Amino acid sequence: MGKKKIKKQSEEELLKEGEKVQKVEKSVEKSSELTSAKPGRRFIKGKFFIRVSYNNTSIVAADEKGNVLAWSSAGSLGFKGPKKATPYAASKVAETVLEKIKKIDFGEIEIFVKGIGSGRESAVRSLVSHGLNITLIKDTTPAPHNGPRPKKVRRV
Repeated sequence: MGKKKIKKQSEEELLKEGEKVQKVEKSVEKSSELTSAKPGRRFIKGKFFIRVSYNNTSIVAADEKGNVLAWSSAGSLGFKGPKKATPYAASKVAETVLEKIKKIDFGEIEIFVKGIGSGRESAVRSLVSHGLNITLIKDTTPAPHNGPRPKKVRRV
């Protein structure tokens, strides 16, 4: 293993690195301005897709055509392990998605919930608590029609 060497940078190198970071930040801002909706733009309908599993929770906000406006998940917020599937994490995910799209004024929204997990209800409740006009809450969890094939009969 040994000792780790610490590389010392000169002031010129630090300035160049700072300029590179600023260029990257500006390009990210420009690309987010191009891809995100314009401020004050009003969508008649919006759709929120909530996907909840035993391991994670993710929420996607889209317009009526299905174009993604913002998304977030418990893992992207820094929750790790079993904490990602908690109701608290689901409510925080909903808050971050709403924070990302606060410039957009939705007339009415539809919520589609998919999956089984403990964060289903809390994610919907946090969306409701922010004063959105909700017209539909639909459960789109896939269900098997006949289930898996049963085991063979045991012969003794």
